[in-house]
Amino acid sequence: MPTSPRRLRPILDVAQDLALTADEVSLQGRNMAKLTHLAVKRLLAEEPRGKLVLVSAITPTKYGEGKTTTSITLGQGLRARGVKTLVALREASMGPIFGAKGGGTGGGRASLEPSAQINLHCTGDLHAITAANNLLAALTDNAIHFRSPGAPDPRRVTWRRVMDMNERALRHIVTGLDGALSETAFDITAASEVMAAVCLASSLADLKARLGRLIVGYDGQDRPVTAQSLGATGPMAAILADAVLPNLVQTSDGTPAFVHGGPFANIAHGCSSVIGSRAALALADVVVTEAGFAFDLGGEKFFDIKCRQSGLWPSAVVLVVTARALRAHGGDAELTADADGAAGDGAVGAILRGMANVDRHVRAIRSFGFEPVVAINIFDRDTAAELDAIDAACRSRGLTVARHTGFAHGTEGGLALADALMTALAAPAPAPQFSYDLDADYETKITAIAKRVYGADGVTFAPAAQKEFKRAVALGLGNLPVCVAKTHLSPSDDPALGGDPPPFTLNVREARIRAGAGFLLALTGEILTMPALPKAPAALGIDVTDDGEITGVR
Repeated sequence: MPTSPRRLRPILDVAQDLALTADEVSLQGRNMAKLTHLAVKRLLAEEPRGKLVLVSAITPTKYGEGKTTTSITLGQGLRARGVKTLVALREASMGPIFGAKGGGTGGGRASLEPSAQINLHCTGDLHAITAANNLLAALTDNAIHFRSPGAPDPRRVTWRRVMDMNERALRHIVTGLDGALSETAFDITAASEVMAAVCLASSLADLKARLGRLIVGYDGQDRPVTAQSLGATGPMAAILADAVLPNLVQTSDGTPAFVHGGPFANIAHGCSSVIGSRAALALADVVVTEAGFAFDLGGEKFFDIKCRQSGLWPSAVVLVVTARALRAHGGDAELTADADGAAGDGAVGAILRGMANVDRHVRAIRSFGFEPVVAINIFDRDTAAELDAIDAACRSRGLTVARHTGFAHGTEGGLALADALMTALAAPAPAPQFSYDLDADYETKITAIAKRVYGADGVTFAPAAQKEFKRAVALGLGNLPVCVAKTHLSPSDDPALGGDPPPFTLNVREARIRAGAGFLLALTGEILTMPALPKAPAALGIDVTDDGEITGVR
């Protein structure tokens, strides 16, 4: 849906809603701004005033179920109820935009604006992260070329280049230095450890410390070579000096929003920036944020990685549910209910079978001490019979449930959800609790996630993964949390098993040390850190008019 700049509030007016002064925002064109370093320092020094709300979802279909749309709808509904609200979300990657899933700014009358600009470039943060990542790769190769003291062994370089695009041809490449060939690969920018470091940093100083700890490879004595030892910390931080600052935009109805950071949850930790969340909590009474795909991915990582590292803790959790996803998990994504709402083998029957996926995610949410608010995101094709079936099934499980039509009706469509959320916020937030103890070994940590959150029977570890676990411990990194890379289309590591898989074992095939980000990455199943375009990519429908209006970004 194209957005005319004339529809939008002046971004300085949005800033004034948050009591930000002219010195605390830096205009990025007509409709976007960045917080300045002055503002960030002030806000991070203040005690948080707001309550944090996490929005997650059940296992989605490949097109997504509107988690961002729901987050924006909720923020708009809260603001309409007189609550000082700020939405804090992730930036979009151009990989999905040009691929199958589409943009990451919500949709319809519940979107971040200016939508097309945010989706395609925003303020250039992802480009800066790409450049900083690839500068480190260039400095690594340069140190090898000149045989600089402390350079890594050319055969033991682990640092990869990245780009913000789905490109299967870059999953395996060969580079050459002085006639010596080396196999490597590109990752998508959302999977870059620099992205994770930016999003988990608590300040610019903390970001520089994290950048310095990035491991690019190992020397002949198996000692790690870091960005700091190569002298890369300063120039990388210079590239990222503005990228570490949250971006101020607005929703369709003018609700203030931060968009900052964009790690994927299936191959990274899936949360917007710590700096953005902390700044938002100093400015608003309620901050709505989201995490990853389904709760088994982004939700778990939000708690076990972002909250553990930052000291943040939410006051409520919202779980997004759709009839489309439940039909899929119940065995048929194409069924719809009859006009009279007949069940049996029709759509209502599929939805009731699909509730098993809701049960899985509710159990996982409850393991962190929360009773979720279930948000039914309504699509045009949903019938009354289907929605009534979801509503009744949730209530029979003792769940608070509210429907919303934010895509079609914007703010008005989110009032019922906002009311349900405010009731939940009236209760005390549970004390922080995590899936595992940091002093446990890595096999125990991953097994705890697999059983407690995914519902697995057990875990197998390939020799390559076990070798990297031992290396992490030997380097004094045995107390890092774990970030599991896994398909988002099933609680298991096999997308073909669907939303309610039979008993399964999680298979960890590889591990990567992420000393700068502050976690160990465990890769499972066939998950790839460089996605690919589908047969009919969305890119083919995107264009720009002679007047400069971007069309086709969905």
